[in-house]
Amino acid sequence: MDLVAYLLLALEGCFALWLLRRAGLLASRRTLVVSAVLTAAAFVLRGLCLPYETLDYQNFLSQWVAFYRENLGFHSLSYPLGNYNIPYLYFLCFFSYLPIRDLFLIKLLSIFFDVLLAFGAMKLVSLCDSRGSVQLTCFFSVLLLPTVILNGALWGQCDSIYAALALLGLWLGLTGRPVWSMLMFTLSFGFKLQAVFLMPIMAVLWFRGDYKLRHFALFPVFYVLLVLPAVLLGKPFMDTLTLYASQTGSIGSGLNYNSPSIYAFFWRSPETADAANLGIVGAFTFMLTVLLFCFLRRRRLNVRAVLAAALLFAVGIPFLLPHMHERYFFGGDVLSVVLACCAPLCLPTVLLTQFASLLGYHAYLKMKYLLYVDHGSRALIVTLLLALVELVRDTVPEDDFENLSKSEKSALTKDENLL
Repeated sequence: MDLVAYLLLALEGCFALWLLRRAGLLASRRTLVVSAVLTAAAFVLRGLCLPYETLDYQNFLSQWVAFYRENLGFHSLSYPLGNYNIPYLYFLCFFSYLPIRDLFLIKLLSIFFDVLLAFGAMKLVSLCDSRGSVQLTCFFSVLLLPTVILNGALWGQCDSIYAALALLGLWLGLTGRPVWSMLMFTLSFGFKLQAVFLMPIMAVLWFRGDYKLRHFALFPVFYVLLVLPAVLLGKPFMDTLTLYASQTGSIGSGLNYNSPSIYAFFWRSPETADAANLGIVGAFTFMLTVLLFCFLRRRRLNVRAVLAAALLFAVGIPFLLPHMHERYFFGGDVLSVVLACCAPLCLPTVLLTQFASLLGYHAYLKMKYLLYVDHGSRALIVTLLLALVELVRDTVPEDDFENLSKSEKSALTKDENLL
């Protein structure tokens, strides 16, 4: 059955090429060959990772699939099991019926969303730059991003699911499809709580006029529909609505778990409720500050400004929150690539976010520090500053335009022509 898993992996690679072809990016033979080679490389790397088992798989995911296999699959959804939300448990139940090794199925699911993640990132870049070369650069940069490969194909985590859905939601919102956008954001939140790091961007879309207030009413409707099958199978309705509230108690009491957050600077400090509460207030204040800035500059929010704000949310919120784990900057890792393809000023953020996240990944996967993660925290501070500069630069008020230098005027004019 291992052969079937690798055949499915190859089909996912073909799906990636099909998406590129549908997007009209494989018109020339040279582009097709280069894309095929890069796709093959991305999926060979993932194939090499498939057999690797982490403690998370051994202690949790494999146990959950085994439970569903022994208790009639979907009929056992009513039991309180694990700390993942209902949509991901649907997949685990489905996997319990299949003869293929569940380790491979779990990773293949994440890899499928790796492809959608790269596609969503590419479509966001297409709103800033119509050149196929730039869009392909974004697609393959995301597909080959170290943390993207390690997160799903090696670790067996599912962060690519919520991140892919959120990026697709952002793209749909920016292209005048608010209902579909809201559905994608709802699905993103439905799969994983970490989607909340990206969801403040929905308010920015509202400021721009991409959403009407009524569209936000669709969120609870879509969410209820998402968990309804589990309710019909016996899951208490209130349990499905309050799962994330109970899940927060399972993340641990430590201020930091190999995360390049602000708490990495104080890793020797005692863990106190006051320190945790201060971080929560700080993260909330940071989010409101960015939102207030975007509201005040709402008439100047071009696509790059929205992407800069998204990167600020994806990095800044988990940076300030307590109890963060090493992979909680996954959305920021990918958004840094998107913004770098649209705004060359932000190119260093790709290396900075990868450096920061990989320090945490190394600590977990190797059970030792390559460097202390506070080095990653410093890298993320620079990332936040660069994203902030880009947000300000892209939202310069009209009254200030004449005060800009000739080169700054030229850059802004060129940027607006792209949009």
